[in-house]
Amino acid sequence: MSEVRLSPAEVHALIKDALVRSRTSEPNAASVASALVEAELAGQSGHGLRRVAAYAAQARAGKVDGFAIPSVEKPRPAVLAVDAANGFAFPALDLAFEPLSECARTQGIALAGFRRSHHCGVAGVIVERYARAGLVALMFANSPAAMAPWGSNRPLFGTNPIAFAAPLGGKDPVVVDVSLSRVARGKIMAAAQKGTPIPEDWAFDAAGRPTTDPKAALAGTMAPLGDAKGTALALMVELLSAGLTGANYAYEASSFFDDKGDPPGVGQTIICIDPAAFGGSAIVERFAAMAELVAGAPGARLPGQRRHTLKAKLLEEGIAVEQALLDQIRAIG
Repeated sequence: MSEVRLSPAEVHALIKDALVRSRTSEPNAASVASALVEAELAGQSGHGLRRVAAYAAQARAGKVDGFAIPSVEKPRPAVLAVDAANGFAFPALDLAFEPLSECARTQGIALAGFRRSHHCGVAGVIVERYARAGLVALMFANSPAAMAPWGSNRPLFGTNPIAFAAPLGGKDPVVVDVSLSRVARGKIMAAAQKGTPIPEDWAFDAAGRPTTDPKAALAGTMAPLGDAKGTALALMVELLSAGLTGANYAYEASSFFDDKGDPPGVGQTIICIDPAAFGGSAIVERFAAMAELVAGAPGARLPGQRRHTLKAKLLEEGIAVEQALLDQIRAIG
């Protein structure tokens, strides 16, 4: 399989141009492109270039409004209500960054709730941005229905990522990014495309039985991380990211992968904390001390360290892009 290496700037231009050709404004296309480049640099290609075709098709069909202008209201001193206006999530997330950071520094803690939103990509990248600004961030995001409550076969929850990041002074931050399904749905989609079986503990068929058939799995539900504990956490994420914000619950949301139906209208919630509220630089030093112990434990790895190492490598060597994928994106529009 042939591939080429492109610089982050070249990948950004590739994505932006494809979206502009697909009924998306230049500012929105640039915001989406930046997020997808960061996904590639984090080693999450399933949230990077492979999303471009679906995003472009949805913009052309009007399932996502490529010209949407997100807005922010402040109903309480430390609360931001963000309306993504059925556009891409990333312009809304970008819009909220400065006011949410300012709120957190003023109040000690602040919260932003996003409604009428879309796929938010790699949640760890979003919280890392706050950590690099010296803040602690915790994010919850729901997604279209893919998991059932434990013991049921009715999909009510998304795979619903939870992400957390904390600053470590002059070092790369701790970044925790966990999806609540046992594996990413993209792995099952890839197996279906290849016609290969999947492990029995990845998913259930439509009747709620474990299956090794990826097509049956796609027609059924994902296995949750930690069994019943995973679905309990998925419920928590639904309530925090959609119930709290007025966004669609997972079972109400249309697919992120096709251009059919209404906008997904999902939600996200970000909680931001200023460590200075609890003791200034001493708190960040305590974060760093704990991180050093984890990193120094035999056989252990500090969460986020692998993505930081990979990003440095890709910034130097370029991002590998399959020629077929590159051709597909260039042909969009």
